[in-house]
Amino acid sequence: MPKYEYAGKGPGGTTAKGVIEADNVAQASAQLKQRQITPTSIVEKKGMGSFEIKIPGFGPKVKTKDIVIFTRQFATMIDAGLPLVQCLDILSSQQENPPLKAALIEVKASVEGGSTFADALAKHPKIFDVLFVNLVAAGEIGGILDTILNRLSLFMEKAEKLKGEIKGALTYPIAVIGIAGVIVSGLLIFVVPIFESMFADFGGALPAPTQIVVNMSDFMKTKWYIILGVMAGTYFGLKQYYKTKSGEVVMDGIFLKLPVFGDLLKKSGVARFTRTLGTMMSSGVPILEALEIVAKAAGNKVIENAIMKARDSLSEGKTLSEPLGETKVFPGMVVQMITVGETTGALDTMLSKIADFYEDEVDAAVASLTALIEPMLMSFLGVVVGGLVMALYLPIFSLAGAAGG
Repeated sequence: MPKYEYAGKGPGGTTAKGVIEADNVAQASAQLKQRQITPTSIVEKKGMGSFEIKIPGFGPKVKTKDIVIFTRQFATMIDAGLPLVQCLDILSSQQENPPLKAALIEVKASVEGGSTFADALAKHPKIFDVLFVNLVAAGEIGGILDTILNRLSLFMEKAEKLKGEIKGALTYPIAVIGIAGVIVSGLLIFVVPIFESMFADFGGALPAPTQIVVNMSDFMKTKWYIILGVMAGTYFGLKQYYKTKSGEVVMDGIFLKLPVFGDLLKKSGVARFTRTLGTMMSSGVPILEALEIVAKAAGNKVIENAIMKARDSLSEGKTLSEPLGETKVFPGMVVQMITVGETTGALDTMLSKIADFYEDEVDAAVASLTALIEPMLMSFLGVVVGGLVMALYLPIFSLAGAAGG
């Protein structure tokens, strides 16, 4: 979309200058008048922007942080009594993220055309997910949009913090193992051949560990493409298998049963489920609709199936806690607290308390996991690299022993 540099007079005769996006000069002028700016000049901005190349998958993306900031600012404006369209106009003009800016401009146009705010947001599912749209819809119907937006921003902040902790816990060991792989590969490709030529001058048979290392080195130098092929085939094969319904269930089930990591994933899943469901229920979203949305946002197919099973049972007139307990996915304490919440009629409050507890549990699990992984990784590196070095020096030790004898 072309950009135009404008100059003009704002409210009270103040000078206004800036850049605006529009299809043409007339549209730019109309947008400025909506902002109560009388333009004195509108000139198309020239530059490399006209020759900008867009590659799918690259370029700026809308991050959760951008949505949180927008949501908080929007809630403040609505609470101050500003009209919905004016809020969207101000926030879109101030927005620095191009995709979010373009979406907000389109949302504003849809609202001006008679669409509800929630329906306008629903036209941009890659930016505003089903949870966001449904909560906004509940806020519009209940006349508490500012309250809902504040809850949404708080919810997204907590969800992003939880997601970041899980990523941080998984990134460290993967990075260390990757570095170890590079080091071992470098030793096998560049260092071992030097020792191999030296061993050839010694004559005689090499010790078994040394011969294994030499064979590994020869294989990596001559058949490296087989290794890369197997790694790539395994990666893409598992990726395609995970896209199937059965594969997703099987692999997500394996993830939940992994030692240490599985417990962390299960706790984070419980925290996400209870926090999301509690937020939706307290915002006035019907529980059956909320459960369906929460299931899709679970992030794990096993947990999603358990939630959907509970939803089906609830639709038949049963309690929520009973089917959740039967799935064996949710801990007994969670099921008992949900039972108390249903009995007392304060399920949303109880879900929030469970979420607080399990978010703290995730914090503790990440801390203990980091403390446990560090010595384990150091031991792994010591065994692998140390074993490789020892295998290379075994012939030298044997030769020295023979000479000394």
